Amino acid sequence: MNRPVLSQLLNVPVIVAALGYFVDIYDLLLFGIVRLPSLRAIGVPEDALLNEGIYLINVQMIGLLIGGIVWGIFGDKKGRLSVLFGSILLYSVANIANGFITNVHQYAVLRFIAGVGLAGELGAGITLVSEILPKEIRGYGTTLVASVGMFGAVLAYFVADAFDWRVAYYIGGGLGIALLITRISVYESGIFVNLRERDNIQRGNFLQLLTSANRLKRYLSCILIGTPIWYVIGILVILSPEFGTAFSLPEPLVAGKAVMYSYIGLALGDVSSGLLSQWLKSRKKVVFIFILLTGLFILVYTLAPIKSTSFYYLMTVCLGFSVGYWALFVTVASEQFGTNLRATVTTTVPNFIRGTLPALNYFFLLAKAQWGIATGALIVGAGTIVIALIALSMLTETFSKDLNFVESE
Repeated sequence: MNRPVLSQLLNVPVIVAALGYFVDIYDLLLFGIVRLPSLRAIGVPEDALLNEGIYLINVQMIGLLIGGIVWGIFGDKKGRLSVLFGSILLYSVANIANGFITNVHQYAVLRFIAGVGLAGELGAGITLVSEILPKEIRGYGTTLVASVGMFGAVLAYFVADAFDWRVAYYIGGGLGIALLITRISVYESGIFVNLRERDNIQRGNFLQLLTSANRLKRYLSCILIGTPIWYVIGILVILSPEFGTAFSLPEPLVAGKAVMYSYIGLALGDVSSGLLSQWLKSRKKVVFIFILLTGLFILVYTLAPIKSTSFYYLMTVCLGFSVGYWALFVTVASEQFGTNLRATVTTTVPNFIRGTLPALNYFFLLAKAQWGIATGALIVGAGTIVIALIALSMLTETFSKDLNFVESE
């Protein structure tokens, strides 16, 4: 990459968006890492840990779902920066409060509030970066944001390993508050500023996505191509202790370590998919490759004879790499829609993906009860792959698409 391009890429909004997503991922994944010690500390019995853990994950994901809609609409009506910093403030305060909980009910309320806050940062950041960078290099920008963000999971593991789980929540909230201080010199998207001056254009009207068959098809397709990502993270990785028991591994698996390794893989995958997309000048081809790769590693994970913890953690790296098209699929969503709906789409799509986890958990528990944990996981995983491939076939290529357009009524 030559110097002028690098200087365009490493500007203040891109850096702040990347750091914001870093803190976002730290806080988003922290519960999965401290799930068992935190639930034990507030008195949850051993035989209820799995169900209570899934319940709290579901509550957090519902918060993400609702927050995605609210922040997305707000981003198109009031601006990308207002969402970027408002969401960071909300989830930071909620995560500090998480350190004071004493029962599951309090935990659920605060995970919901944190979920609402966490819903806004990525969509606002990707929308802002997509609109301020030249179309030839915006893929590099969104890749940078996501890749830096994924290492928030690595930090979360080391912090949770070194400190008590309550302190880990305090640190996460403190990082978010500290990041808000850096908001000086961050500027709004010029494309949005120009649109805001046009009173005849509706901005952030969520119903516009539902009243046009073409827009609805594009919108649902953008959501469904990401279904395998949160299936892998939310089930195969977060529930690694339960899978380790089922695989009869010689020593217990640590959920935080599995999350860390998977997100190292995911960061590498995001860099690889982003660079490959720039090289092939195609979003669709690369998403297709990575969906197939995800299907392959789901097969290996559920069918291979995993007999050691080291091989298991290697599998989590491979799974993370295979779903490393996260930044790419969010970029695809951003590029599919006009400026007056772009923040709404880019913010709701990743959170609707996260919001599918309660349904995936439900089907997984049903399949697990019928066929066992490995076969049940394979069946649900295969379903997400098929759905994602069908959805991808319904989208058009958006590489180098000019984003200065609006959606008509």
